[in-house]
Amino acid sequence: MASRGNAQPARAFRRGLYHRRMAIIFGLQLLAIVIVCLMGFYDVAPLGAVLPLIVIISVLSWLAARRQWAPVSRLAQAVSAWDEQSGLDGWRPDQLPRRTDADVATLASSLYGFANRIAGYNQRERNFTRDASHELRSPLTVIKMSADMLADDAALGEFGQRSVQRIKRSTREMEALVEALLILARESDNGLTEEDFVVNDVIRHELPDVMEMLEGRPIAVELEEPARFVLHGSPRVFAVLCWQLIRNACQQAEGGTIVVTVMPGVVTVTHRGEPTVGSANRHGFELAIAQRISERFHWPLELQTREGRWHIARIRFPESTPLAA
Repeated sequence: MASRGNAQPARAFRRGLYHRRMAIIFGLQLLAIVIVCLMGFYDVAPLGAVLPLIVIISVLSWLAARRQWAPVSRLAQAVSAWDEQSGLDGWRPDQLPRRTDADVATLASSLYGFANRIAGYNQRERNFTRDASHELRSPLTVIKMSADMLADDAALGEFGQRSVQRIKRSTREMEALVEALLILARESDNGLTEEDFVVNDVIRHELPDVMEMLEGRPIAVELEEPARFVLHGSPRVFAVLCWQLIRNACQQAEGGTIVVTVMPGVVTVTHRGEPTVGSANRHGFELAIAQRISERFHWPLELQTREGRWHIARIRFPESTPLAA
């Protein structure tokens, strides 16, 4: 269907019409200038009138050439001001004048089709994020409630309690993953509330959930706050980014300490402890999501390994504002 749409302008409009018109304009300009020069040379016209006539002919030629370029200029303005509400209906192939050059018609037709595809993609994106947000979160909520009810059952043995804790931990990890994927899926309509927030408060608010996720594992989490600073953006996005880095740090070893440090304009997530075999290459899906979030919101992410055992993830916030202790 797209190939037929692109071929239609070539059949309906004359190709090379713009070039022929420009050739006619400059040919007439050259002829007029030659005539005026000959008139001045043979004293048919006074020499004082030759230069103004040449200027007038040049201006008229420029205006005629500008008129031929007007459709391209209007198309550029329409594309520059394009949004999903206004659309490019005025540049549909069936609404272009018959004397439009085929190249301009092809360009207009292609841009019209491209704009429609972009609008359709954005609509499908909004539908997906809306439906996925509901359809994925609802069953996770049911699983969490059911796991809490099972955990309160006194008849549940030790093995059952460990299984319930694993279910709760996996559910919390799945919630963080769904939140991150929905954030990354919202390219054109992010639906995120931006505000000024203190990063220390957001991290401290998320720590209980982190401890719940790590329950049953020999991993401790510590928060160090040598500094405090304010960031303008989405606190939920910041929390999800920290979640992914902490989860990635937990993949580096089976034990040890995860230290989250807040410094001026920088947040670091450090794993301190003995790494497991092959842990240096265990950068998985969590780190890929964190890198995409950092690129999306222009928060540079750096990864380091010190002494072969300390894995450090450092996030820089160039537009942060220091906050007095």
